[in-house]
Amino acid sequence: MAYQSLDSFSKSWIFKREDPKVESQDLAQIHLLDEARAASVWRDYISDSHIHPDHFDDTDWAKKNVLAQVKWESAWESDEPDLPELLLEHVAPWGEETLVFFCCHNELVFEMTWSVFKRTWKAFLFLDNGPVLVAKKKKQAVQFHSTGNASLLSRG
Repeated sequence: MAYQSLDSFSKSWIFKREDPKVESQDLAQIHLLDEARAASVWRDYISDSHIHPDHFDDTDWAKKNVLAQVKWESAWESDEPDLPELLLEHVAPWGEETLVFFCCHNELVFEMTWSVFKRTWKAFLFLDNGPVLVAKKKKQAVQFHSTGNASLLSRG
């Protein structure tokens, strides 16, 4: 994998806040893909015709394969660390060590394990302008919207 330093990310402050706190051992496992690798992951997992979620149309699986909507914002604002229960149920087939990609656009993709994302999701949702969370070799996906909702998706 080709990574770049998280410090090169213009909004790296999201990982350095006290609330939500990202522990150093988790931070070490969050990888920012370089632009070439990010573009490859985006093309393979998200869209080969649109570079940003704002541009998705009915030809994109993320637009046409919405199974349900879940509210994430109240869980994000609470003191509880867990993702919303319906979202967790949707991605139940993902194992703790499943590799996931948090895809903001074709040049901004983060890679980590599912267990790391579950512990750090509140930091990532400062980037709530439509990013798509996908897992390697899994059909389930989630798109987070700035409305406070998340679309539960199927890539299959």
